[in-house]
Amino acid sequence: MNPPDAATAVQIRQARPEDLAALVALEQRCFDADRISQRQFRYLLTKGNASILVAEEAGVLQGDVVLLFSRATSVARLYSIAVIPEVRGKGLGRRLMKAAETEAWAHHRAYLRLEVRKDNQAAVRLYESLGYRRLGEFPDYYADHMDAWRLEKSLAPDLHPDLTQVPFYEQSLEFTCGAASLMMAMKALTPEVDFSRTLELRLWREATTIFMTSGHGGCGPYGLALAAVKRGYAVDVYVSGEGTHLGDSVRSEHKKEVMRLVQEDMFEQLRARGVPVIRTGVTVQEIEECLARGGIPLVLISSWQIYKARVPHWVVVTGSDENFIYVNDPFVDREEGETLIDSIHMPILKDKFASMARYGRVGLQAMVVLYHD
Repeated sequence: MNPPDAATAVQIRQARPEDLAALVALEQRCFDADRISQRQFRYLLTKGNASILVAEEAGVLQGDVVLLFSRATSVARLYSIAVIPEVRGKGLGRRLMKAAETEAWAHHRAYLRLEVRKDNQAAVRLYESLGYRRLGEFPDYYADHMDAWRLEKSLAPDLHPDLTQVPFYEQSLEFTCGAASLMMAMKALTPEVDFSRTLELRLWREATTIFMTSGHGGCGPYGLALAAVKRGYAVDVYVSGEGTHLGDSVRSEHKKEVMRLVQEDMFEQLRARGVPVIRTGVTVQEIEECLARGGIPLVLISSWQIYKARVPHWVVVTGSDENFIYVNDPFVDREEGETLIDSIHMPILKDKFASMARYGRVGLQAMVVLYHD
């Protein structure tokens, strides 16, 4: 007769603020580096968009799992999982993972993502046995320079999106989301394109609106389209209405006049090159039609629902399915504990994306679609 599984006596529950000291002690026992600090745990327990589950037996923590929830998307991220050495190999890690998946689903998350060290073969085997698939890798990811695998599992078995493999580039400045998005689309169509900050800044200078809010100008749809056309790509531009794009993001009438002149000049250059400008705005149906034609759409959104900032923001659409639009977002919200994995193929409910894909009081909608020429 087989001995009872020691892990079955362990109860899994939500962590409480009074678990703080025990969580820190558990972290110290389980990891030599890349530990969650007491300050980070306190934030996650009280203010973070997170959930911590602990495995407890007779008042002693045997393990924990930390989940982070991306705002406005349907992704949860496994931030950390810990099991004390004495009970490893007895099924507790698997129980914690199943509990984490249940918790993510309870928070209306359709996907759970994680990073794992390439040399942690036991963890890799566990995740893959639970149905996680490899999305890619992060070179030099950990403090000791070890690489990481990126893994993902769909928590809804009917979700199997056909996604375009769009290489990811993280914007290096707060105002270069448009340039970073354009770089991703370019490299998806032309793998020989080399990512660099020099290219990012060069594209931004070409596409900038000159002014925006109180800082540097962002990129407008005409500027991004013109920068792409000059590099040999076929481009379609979708915009809603007339007027100066992003003009309501500045107060100075002098600055608005400069933006208007820049936009008009860019429009004339596009017209001279025969670039179509479709003034029907942006719908989910149009995005999906562009994807079906082999296009890579760059869509302007308001970042309020994701980052609580009323600023225009460019993302790259990588695919869609019955429920979601998937995007690469060049901004990684590291202050909220996010990593690159949170910004790649982000699933956003279609109706929510439709409400996000407009900016400002006039509800500007804009999309720039790149194709092979």
